Amino acid sequence: MTDAVLHRHREVWRKKPILRQLYAEWYRDIVAWLAPGQTVEVGGGTGNLKEYVSGVCCTDVVPLPWLDVAADAQQLPFQSDSLANLVLFDALHHIENVSMFFDEAQRSLKVGGRIIIMDPYVSWVSWPVYQWLHSEQVDCKEDPLTLKTPQPGRQPFDSNQAVPTILFEQNQTGFQARYPRLVVQHIRRMAFWVYPLSGGFDHPSLLPMSLVTPMLRLEQKMEWFGRLFAFRMLVVVERQS
Repeated sequence: MTDAVLHRHREVWRKKPILRQLYAEWYRDIVAWLAPGQTVEVGGGTGNLKEYVSGVCCTDVVPLPWLDVAADAQQLPFQSDSLANLVLFDALHHIENVSMFFDEAQRSLKVGGRIIIMDPYVSWVSWPVYQWLHSEQVDCKEDPLTLKTPQPGRQPFDSNQAVPTILFEQNQTGFQARYPRLVVQHIRRMAFWVYPLSGGFDHPSLLPMSLVTPMLRLEQKMEWFGRLFAFRMLVVVERQS
């Protein structure tokens, strides 16, 4: 099932220019935060980060021709203190035991290494869209750091889109208490209109290509309204000594 979805996403990526333009903006934001050294993408899916970062190691839970390593985010196959960056693009909210990933991130990152996360953000406007118009669930009452018993039959695309908002907004103090060496350096709430109107990977676009660039520039000027309008958040976490 997972490899079939990723094959379909890769084909959509090839055929949908609005998606490529939109994601290119976000990949450039991610690249700007990379620390020097080895970068690993966790949950690399369609492998698009390779277009923006040379030498990146793209991983996912299933082996696919365009990925480098099949790996579980909860048990990363990398040496301790060896990585400069862990990038998760639409991946964190799919991890069954988020605390196991952050344990692994803390172990595998060098001092000064970074976790760079681009994931859904639950705002006043995005909540009803994610809740009723999206296939993935939104559970704002979950404690993502509580260790769960692995569920038989759970699929890699099962998720809770509220996880990043809970961790880095509602309970950031709890995250910092649990991981004092993983310090949140940056949070940006973004993607107001262009992203939902693009239709993502599953729906047709409702927005003409000619309006994408001016609307993205307008969104950037209005990001102080992120808690009201944003559909995504960019989070940068740095491992300190």
